[in-house]
Amino acid sequence: MTTSIEIPTLRTERLVLRAFRAGDLDGLAAMNADPDVQRFLSGGRQVTREECWEQMTIALGQWGLRGYGMFAVEADRRFAGRIGVWHPLEWPEPELAYALDPAFRGRGLATEAVGAVRDWAFAQFGFARMASFILPANARSARVARRLGAAKEGTIALGGHVADLWVYQRATVGVVV
Repeated sequence: MTTSIEIPTLRTERLVLRAFRAGDLDGLAAMNADPDVQRFLSGGRQVTREECWEQMTIALGQWGLRGYGMFAVEADRRFAGRIGVWHPLEWPEPELAYALDPAFRGRGLATEAVGAVRDWAFAQFGFARMASFILPANARSARVARRLGAAKEGTIALGGHVADLWVYQRATVGVVV
């Protein structure tokens, strides 16, 4: 039996947000090899190539189970990161999660991509709110959340870490500061 999953492609002025492809493995592995990326995603633990493959398959599987998930981000026709609605079983609510390869930082691409996914998810699924769980030391991610209208609502313990809880309300769609 073959099951097909439809994953939309979102386009912004400078980005394509699409389903992961096998060819994204090298880009994801390179991004995940960066210590600055991993200190916020895996507590600084180095992620193997095999784990990167598993991350892609899990991301694709969530689309089938939840109807939403992570997108691969393409900028300048290259893999630039991953951004989407992440909702593991133990998460209390959908998370607007994002990680951008350091080579693509400083150009507003994270804000552009996260804003597009936020607006799409609110429109598509009718969520009243979504959260981003951001480690307190991750000032870059907190700035993105703040620019997109999220408000910090305390902390939350997830996956052995305590993160700041940033909440996007449906009413803040379209807010860019």
